[in-house]
Amino acid sequence: MGKLGDILARQDETITMNSHLHIAPRVQAALQNNQAVVALESTLITHGLPYPTNVETALAMERAVEETGAVPATIAIINGKIIVGLSHEGIDDLGQEPPGSVRKVSRRDLPIAVGLGESGATTVAGTMIVAHWAGIRVFATGGIGGVHRGAPFDVSADLYELGRTPVAVVCAGAKSILDLPLTMEVLETQGVPVIGYGTNELPAFYTRTSGIALDACVDTPKRAADVIRALFALNLQQGIVFTVPVPEADAMPAEAAERAINQATAEAEAQGIHGKAVTPFLLARVAEITGGESRRANTALLINNARVAAQIALALSETT
Repeated sequence: MGKLGDILARQDETITMNSHLHIAPRVQAALQNNQAVVALESTLITHGLPYPTNVETALAMERAVEETGAVPATIAIINGKIIVGLSHEGIDDLGQEPPGSVRKVSRRDLPIAVGLGESGATTVAGTMIVAHWAGIRVFATGGIGGVHRGAPFDVSADLYELGRTPVAVVCAGAKSILDLPLTMEVLETQGVPVIGYGTNELPAFYTRTSGIALDACVDTPKRAADVIRALFALNLQQGIVFTVPVPEADAMPAEAAERAINQATAEAEAQGIHGKAVTPFLLARVAEITGGESRRANTALLINNARVAAQIALALSETT
């Protein structure tokens, strides 16, 4: 598959935890020394953004984590091997693969990709699972999946994974192309705490507010770490969502974002686009409709979330 066959050869030597899980030495050393580690997903590289913006953003997220004092661990599957801590060269190779050539890997896809020796990019759900296996407790992403607008039975596996895998997910809320009230209802049913980071209101991905109030808010990395510590101390087998608003300078006007989303959603329905193809289509079409404004907001919030996640991971490493 293109350059992907060479990634393993050029990937820094990995530590084999089992026949499938391979952890980069810098990540394993940090985990063994109780240093801060932040997991990063890879679907933004293959399904979320076009080349070269995808690679530039993924590497900028890694830099944001490193500059904060934590260790980034981008997760992907290469030729059936689960890599925790993909190299910069590997990120670049993954980002140049043709659209649709890399499997989008959630829980159901893990045995397929591993068993058939495929390469894949991990979703929020897939990244949570692997991060938990590796012992990483904090994960940064853009927006979680949710319930699709006009299709209440089309529910992202991310929401169910959050209900059963204990990892703290730092995000800008659910993607605003989704039905946010129904998404929050599903998270409540799954027992997942949704906590505002510096806000009492759920962010709406491209915009800073949604009109949906949250039950709890923290305003420092230490307070966020306290909640994560309680999750593990109580042995509650679910995740936690920390929602961080997109930086104000990069946020879109709510009305403009909503118009673009409604138009893109109508086009997806007219073209019969469904399932895994919906989110990549909507993200790309909204970017086209807004003249790239939504993409600028998307990349800004991804980098900001990585930085906040690193701050939380540092606080967590200092208090455990």
